[in-house]
Amino acid sequence: MRIGIVGGGLMGLALAQRLTARHHEVTVFERDRQLGGLATYHDYGPFFWDRFYHCILPSDTHLIRFLTDIGLGDELRWRRTLTGFYVDEQFYSMSTSREFLRFPPVALWGKLRLALTILYCSRIDDWRRLESVPVEAWLLRTCGRRTYEKIWKPLLLAKLGESYRRVSAVFIWSYIKRLFSARHSSGKKEHLGHVSGGYKAVFDRVGALIRGGGGDIRTDVAVTRIEPAAGGGMWVDYDDERAHFDKVVFTSPVSVLERVTAPELLRVDTPGGTVEYLGVVCMVLVTRRPLVPYFVVNIADARIPFTGVIGMSNLVAVEETGGRHITYLPKYVLSDDPLLRCPDEELRELFFDGLRRMLPEFKRAEIEGVHINRAIKVQPLQVLNYSRLVPQVATAHDDFLVLNTSQFVNCTLNNNEVVRAVDEFVAAYGATLDCRDPVPAG
Repeated sequence: MRIGIVGGGLMGLALAQRLTARHHEVTVFERDRQLGGLATYHDYGPFFWDRFYHCILPSDTHLIRFLTDIGLGDELRWRRTLTGFYVDEQFYSMSTSREFLRFPPVALWGKLRLALTILYCSRIDDWRRLESVPVEAWLLRTCGRRTYEKIWKPLLLAKLGESYRRVSAVFIWSYIKRLFSARHSSGKKEHLGHVSGGYKAVFDRVGALIRGGGGDIRTDVAVTRIEPAAGGGMWVDYDDERAHFDKVVFTSPVSVLERVTAPELLRVDTPGGTVEYLGVVCMVLVTRRPLVPYFVVNIADARIPFTGVIGMSNLVAVEETGGRHITYLPKYVLSDDPLLRCPDEELRELFFDGLRRMLPEFKRAEIEGVHINRAIKVQPLQVLNYSRLVPQVATAHDDFLVLNTSQFVNCTLNNNEVVRAVDEFVAAYGATLDCRDPVPAG
C-alpha cells in the first residue's frame, strides 16, 4: 500500500519506519531542509550534534525499543551524570542522597517533606484531579515555601520560564514520574543515555531503512493541499506536483492541518479556547574545556537570563564532539515573546553577562563557537484544565488519518512519548492498513 506521511519529525519518521517494516511503500514530506523537527541536528563546525539538548532515560522503553529495531541498540551509551543547583550565588551538587541531605539551603524537615512529596506524587494514578490545581500552590502546600523556592521553582523556570505560574500540577506529576526513573534502582545514582552520533545517526539510519524498503523522503517541500480522490485514496499537492496515495497520515501541528486539508476530510473542535505554546531560545557554546561539572544546573537566581545550564559533555564523550565540549543555555518563553525574534548579537551579550555572573572566571576567549538556535513552538503550555482546551480532531474519510502531539495531555513532551504514540497508532490501525488493497489514482 502507498502511504503518504506529512511531517518529517521524529513522529513522522518513526511511523514511516514502522510502516516500512510492514512492507508498505511510504513517502515522507518535510517542509524543512533537514529531517527531525525539534530533535534535528546542527553543524557545530568540528562535529554534528543535536540542535537542542536530549537524553534517554532507562525507563524510555518505547524509544529504546525503536532504537533497537532500527539497529542502533548497540550504539546506546549510558553514563552516570551529576545534577547541580545554583543557589545564593553558589553551586551545589545534588547527585546523591547524601548530597541531598547535606544541601544547606533547605532544612532537614524541608528535605523530608520533599522526599514524601516525590513518593506521594509517584504513586498518583488519577492525574485529572491535579488539572485544576496550580503547580505552585500544590508544591507550596506539600513541600513548604523554602523548599519550593530553592528546589522546585528553579526546575519550573528551567522547563517553563515565567509561564509556570499558570501551569497545573499535572506538569510536575508527569515530570516526577519520568525523571526519577533515571536513578539506578540499586545505587540511587542518576544514569542517562544517548545514541552514539546523536539524533543525526538516528535519522540517517531511518532514512536508509525507508529508502531501502522502496519508500521516499522529500525534504524542503511544502504540502499545500490534501483532498480525496474520486476513485479512492488521497491526492497530496506539494510545490508544483501532485501525488496519489492509498492513505495519508498527517503528523504536523493542527494549525497546519486546518490550513492545507480539504474541509470535508475532518472536523476540528476547540471547546475550551486557544492552546498556548512555549518556545525556546538556546545558545550553544563550543569550548575547549567544560563550563560546569554537571549535566544539568538548575538556576535559582532571577538575575540569570537563561533558565539552566546543560553540560552535554558530562553525558557525551568528547570523542564524539571533535574533542570539544558543548554546553546548552536555554530560555523558555511563550511563543509570542519578543526574545524569540531578538537579534543574535543581543542574545549573545545578554547570555554572556549571565555567564560572567555565574562563572566569574569565565573568559570569552575560551569559546570556539557560539550558536543561537530557536524554536517557536516546542510544546503546549499545560495550563489549568488543559485537557478541556485540547483540539478534538475527527477525520471523516477512511483514507485520511491524523497523528500528532496535540493530544498529549498528561505527559511532558519527549521523544519516548512520541514513539509511544506511534506504536499505539500502529497497534490501532496496522491491521486495517495491512489488509487493504491499493487504490488506483482517480
